Amino acid sequence: MKRPTFKDFKKVALEDGEVKAEYDALAPLFDIKKQLINARLNKGVTQDEIAHKIGTSKSSISRLESLNNTFMPNVGTLMKYAEALGLKLNVGLK
Repeated sequence: MKRPTFKDFKKVALEDGEVKAEYDALAPLFDIKKQLINARLNKGVTQDEIAHKIGTSKSSISRLESLNNTFMPNVGTLMKYAEALGLKLNVGLK
């Protein structure tokens, strides 16, 4: 028997209306977290290094980047994170 993949699980799970609504509601948060991770990795910076640059702990950066929780970072934290990487935070509404 073939073990189901995450892709298979996700497809079935998203057929449930409540699950899909929650998934869609969290999409912007997950997008921000993915952008944080990608920006940090593209700059070659570790979680320890960025934590030191913005005056926090590695565990705080880990929690900030974690896709396994719905911790919502504030704009000030996102600005510090971006600046520590030599980037600027761009916030907008669509």
